[in-house]
Amino acid sequence: MAIQKVGVVGCGLMGSGIAQVCAASGFLTVVREVSPEVVEKGLGSIVKNLARLVEKGTITVAAQGEIRGRLRGTTALEDLKDCDLIVEAIIEQLPAKRELFSALDALCPPATIFASNTSSLTITEISAATKRPQRFVGLHFFNPVPLMKLVEVVRTIATDPEVYEEMVAFGAKLGKTPVRARDSTGFIVNRLLVPYLLDAIRALEEGVGSIEDIDNSMKLGCGHPMGPLTLLDFVGLDTTYYISQIMFEEFHERRFASPPLLKRMVLAGWNGRKAGRGFYDYSDPAKPKAMRF
Repeated sequence: MAIQKVGVVGCGLMGSGIAQVCAASGFLTVVREVSPEVVEKGLGSIVKNLARLVEKGTITVAAQGEIRGRLRGTTALEDLKDCDLIVEAIIEQLPAKRELFSALDALCPPATIFASNTSSLTITEISAATKRPQRFVGLHFFNPVPLMKLVEVVRTIATDPEVYEEMVAFGAKLGKTPVRARDSTGFIVNRLLVPYLLDAIRALEEGVGSIEDIDNSMKLGCGHPMGPLTLLDFVGLDTTYYISQIMFEEFHERRFASPPLLKRMVLAGWNGRKAGRGFYDYSDPAKPKAMRF
């Protein structure tokens, strides 16, 4: 079945990015949110992104109009019933995702493919809320979606091989490099990245180096575009803490356990760049200053 129309549930940072790349790749795209205000905010961010691309000469004004013409927002789940593929990008909580897919399962025809953008939850556990586990995959995009070239395409033990190959091809049609991953908590990227980030916090706790020295060591010594503590602030300390808890529950290995400092920072609301404070103080966003603990 050729994918022609895509539904996206969630029009926040990730959902709006997914909707944008789908529409830009020629797919009719319907994005659903819980209120008109949130829909408009998400579509507004897409419009701004497209305008910036026009200014840079990346796309033409005509292309901008065509992309916007393929995209519409809604608050009604029923408006997704004729989509060939539905990608979920809502809150990272299992009960909410299962409730959503259960409702979609009753609404959509058997041919519709379901995909979750979860970064940490198991696709199998989400798909169990439906009667179509064979047509269920993970499509894990990375932030910011229009810029990041990777998508993890995740198969479960129940995913139909033809459906899986179709989703790999779909990822390529979006201009992404699809990587094949099994349904193991954290998939590929977070399975490797989260222990690295947590070890950086442990190194700070144990006095191995300062915030600046740890970040500079990985940037200048290993060629990373940003240091691990800067990356933690960018991702969000609360997000990393949540993912680490899920991974530790799955594997019960120390490398996935949250360091005490991470827990205390999250409890204090020091969640990184979005909160104005994390491992760095962002009072002046142009010149972040390393915190002292």
